[in-house]
Amino acid sequence: MIQEIEDILSETEKDMKKSLNYFKSEIAGIRTSRASTALVEELKVEYFGSKVPVKQLGSISVPEHNQILIQVWDNNAVPLIEKVIREELNLNPNTQGNTLRITLPPLTEERRKELVKMLHKMTEEARVAVRNLRRDAKEMIEELEGISEDDKKRSLERLQKLTDRYINEINEVAQAKEKEIMTV
Repeated sequence: MIQEIEDILSETEKDMKKSLNYFKSEIAGIRTSRASTALVEELKVEYFGSKVPVKQLGSISVPEHNQILIQVWDNNAVPLIEKVIREELNLNPNTQGNTLRITLPPLTEERRKELVKMLHKMTEEARVAVRNLRRDAKEMIEELEGISEDDKKRSLERLQKLTDRYINEINEVAQAKEKEIMTV
């Protein structure tokens, strides 16, 4: 029976780790004062009838702190990527052949505050996801039969420590990102 508890805790930890990694990938796309390939990598482009991320259509680099360079492999995809960047990011790429150069304007104070609000919302969603995983695991542990109350209590304490650890990690990642956004 103890093995069942270990399985529940192990599976819950895997899911919490997935939630944390998803949160990290989501906030990587939030623009800061520095250019980042994450800003454009996951933008979806309608390419030959399917939605394809930009990172599969060319190589992306950051030659300067405020520029993103996309070397597109297929010339037919250049106007498609250009259109998505204009529509999704509200930025105008400078195009030369199969190269797109995006120069990021400096963020205004107002825009920084909007981004921080958006970050706080995403942070809370990540925390809720971890708490929901805790709730589900807690229910599974409490429903187990043939396990002593002491074992249940100990496993619920371990579950809470696991939850606290992942919530703290989410908070630390969010604080670092907020500092990055607010840095001029």
